[in-house]
Amino acid sequence: MTDLAPTDLVSSPRVADTPSRRRNQKLRKALIQHRPLSASGLSERLFGLLFSGLVYPQIWEDPAVDMEAMQIRPEHHIVTIGSGGCNMLAYLSAMPERIDVVDLNRHHVALNRLKLAAFRHLPAQGDLVRFLAREDLSSNVAAYDRFIAEHLDGFTRSYWEGRKLNGRRRIAVFGANLYRTGLLGRFIWLAHMLARAHGVDPSELTATRSMREQRQFFDERLAPLFERPVIRWLTGRKSSLFGLGIPPQQFDELASLSSEKTLAPVLRHRLEKLVCHFPLRHNYFAWQAFGRRYPLPHEGMLPLHLQPEAYEAIRDNAERVHVHHESFTDLLARKLPGTVDRYVLLDAQDWMTDQQLDDLWSEITRTAAPGAVVIFRTAAERSILEGRVSDDLLAHWHYDQAKSEALNVKDRSAIYGGFHIYRRQA
Repeated sequence: MTDLAPTDLVSSPRVADTPSRRRNQKLRKALIQHRPLSASGLSERLFGLLFSGLVYPQIWEDPAVDMEAMQIRPEHHIVTIGSGGCNMLAYLSAMPERIDVVDLNRHHVALNRLKLAAFRHLPAQGDLVRFLAREDLSSNVAAYDRFIAEHLDGFTRSYWEGRKLNGRRRIAVFGANLYRTGLLGRFIWLAHMLARAHGVDPSELTATRSMREQRQFFDERLAPLFERPVIRWLTGRKSSLFGLGIPPQQFDELASLSSEKTLAPVLRHRLEKLVCHFPLRHNYFAWQAFGRRYPLPHEGMLPLHLQPEAYEAIRDNAERVHVHHESFTDLLARKLPGTVDRYVLLDAQDWMTDQQLDDLWSEITRTAAPGAVVIFRTAAERSILEGRVSDDLLAHWHYDQAKSEALNVKDRSAIYGGFHIYRRQA
């Protein structure tokens, strides 16, 4: 890395002091203050910078699996990480008493609040589907201005009406294709470009009409890509998978599954599950990965929260959801003992230190109601808690390994190696 002179940190009076410029200055200062910087430290800083923007327009954990594990009842209080917000909307269809959504990423907070407002204030279910699931409709931006904007809190409205570098408001993305934006959307685009450079168009999967054809497409077109030298080299670099939301810690967990220095075999196995284990009509995750959109009615099913039978329950109970810009542990610290029934941690624990895990599970154990359930995912197959969270804390919990493994097989997103269920001991 090239040394930076202290004068490089001084803004020229001719240059506007924008939020983007200030963020870049902070990063450069951090790089100076922490030199010499190790390769792993640089990877973590780069990942943190990339993750400071919108990452997931859609969540990549299967809510159907979550709901089968949690068995949500009307009296339940749920705490979940927000991400793209599809999970909390799916949970809301079961009409629990309260859902607290937390996220440290302000872009995800704004997206979650906007999706809730769309359910509450767009005139009908068809308008909602057009707004959240269809592309290239300029009428979506008009619908925001007419029906949604005035009902948003100040932060959320300011966010969506803020201008990007091209001068357009952020909300304009709903008139194009929301799911081609964000870190993951751009990563999928790059993956498509890389595959096309090797003579394979991934979008052709959407033309298959049976699981047999899906299998044939994978075996003949996709699987050979993972033997290409360039792809094997790329999948051996931690930074190449940041776009999937895989931080350096998760990369190491995935690497533990392979004796090779590349993750190509692991990624091939996960992609095989995504392509071959579920009918394409029933797997909107595959549509997002290969079609870069949701299916049309004659092509397949939309996510649970966008299906007609879930619409009224979500719309009529949207006020039961509270979106917080803070950490899971900090929110729980404000809860009374024994008041939370369900906890959804996504894959966040893969990123945590042992101390952070202990702090989190101390609050989970303190706030857990009788019969409480915790669910989470891991990059590798095994649960990461044993040997890292104190035995005294884990003694309060039973790991339902059999149910965890059975439901992991059903997870259509196919990104994660493990799905885990912990139940509060009596």
